[in-house]
Amino acid sequence: MALELYDVLLVVVGITLLGIAVLPRVVARRPISMPLFFVAFGIAVFSLPWLPAPDPLEQSHLTERLAELGVIIALMALGLKIDRPPGVLTWSATWRLLLVAMPLSIAGAALLGWWFGGLVVPSAILLGAVIAPTDPVLAAEVQVQDPGEGLDGERAEAETIDEADVEHEVRFALSSEAGLNDGFAFPFTNLAIAVALVGVGPGSWLGEWLLIDVAYRIVVAALLGVVLGWIMAKIIFSTMPETRVGQSVKGTEAIAGTLIVYGITELLGAYGFISVFVAATAIREYERTHEYNRTLHEITELSEQVLLGVIMVFFGGAVANGLLEPLTLEAAVAAVAIVFLVRPAAGLVSLLGFDRPWIERGVIAFFGVRGIGSFYYLAYGLNEAAFAGAELVWAIVGAVVLVSILVHGVTATPAVSYVTPD
Repeated sequence: MALELYDVLLVVVGITLLGIAVLPRVVARRPISMPLFFVAFGIAVFSLPWLPAPDPLEQSHLTERLAELGVIIALMALGLKIDRPPGVLTWSATWRLLLVAMPLSIAGAALLGWWFGGLVVPSAILLGAVIAPTDPVLAAEVQVQDPGEGLDGERAEAETIDEADVEHEVRFALSSEAGLNDGFAFPFTNLAIAVALVGVGPGSWLGEWLLIDVAYRIVVAALLGVVLGWIMAKIIFSTMPETRVGQSVKGTEAIAGTLIVYGITELLGAYGFISVFVAATAIREYERTHEYNRTLHEITELSEQVLLGVIMVFFGGAVANGLLEPLTLEAAVAAVAIVFLVRPAAGLVSLLGFDRPWIERGVIAFFGVRGIGSFYYLAYGLNEAAFAGAELVWAIVGAVVLVSILVHGVTATPAVSYVTPD
């Protein structure tokens, strides 16, 4: 009897969903990376002759959209559970990581890709840009806890960090960085696209890049996030579900808000990633201690985990289909160096003078998890312009994500537990 592709896909999706439901109970507090299970399952199932293996180069638009959806849902889920109110001083670790560590990581990765990995300049810049964002989806082990578990609301307005009241600095720094740098990687990706289209000479793109890609799109995204987040919060918290039907769909406002905020922001030419995360923090700020925050977070987290499982299975399928085959020895070394050298060094530089113990600064610097955001930016960049050596760039990025899933996933639980004891 010939196997029907549809029926096989049903089994694959069913096993993936079962894994999403069961694996968290198995790997809880153990040094095991749950995404690694999905990658291994993807490698196994797509190595069989029954399914056509995914190819992110041939299916670039599908890759872009699926990764995009995964990231925006994760950004909403993350923003809804950050207990610490936004502030210049209270978020100082975040600004250090965004303004210092991120550009240094981009420069370091681009230099490695060009000098050691054999990439031409535009492709090297693209490599640096796409591995810059840390991942809000794969970094669950190092994120802050659920809403309300990290902050005493009565003292939430303080401009200093009180260890008794706030999420531990390691978890907060890595969470807030992941929430914002997914959007802040966009200008650098657009820079790589501009260089690929018009050449290295800055005279042909610098002014427009600074004015549009950096200034306009970031500022408008942040403003829209605040305004649309406030509007969504007003709607959510003034219409609490009381009927049976209303109770059955409670929390779906968070998914609706994610899509609305992202869509409006993108229509206006700004960065939807930034806007979604800012909107999520605005919703949380509107009613900081309301129990419905937990409901909003739960529905987005469930959606996030479903998308994580699906994307990781497809990633495993791409690996089985030869995603890493273009890797040269030098490119493989560059991928490992990005994880073990570039990000940790950039993170430590950014945290010089930061008033936390060195061991905490080291953990923050090391756990720059790479993942789905990198897939999105790479697919987006390759859909917008032609880059020489696209297969090699995909291979390097795939290797970086695979190493990150393995190393960070296995070490995150013991490392964060050590510096954030219960």
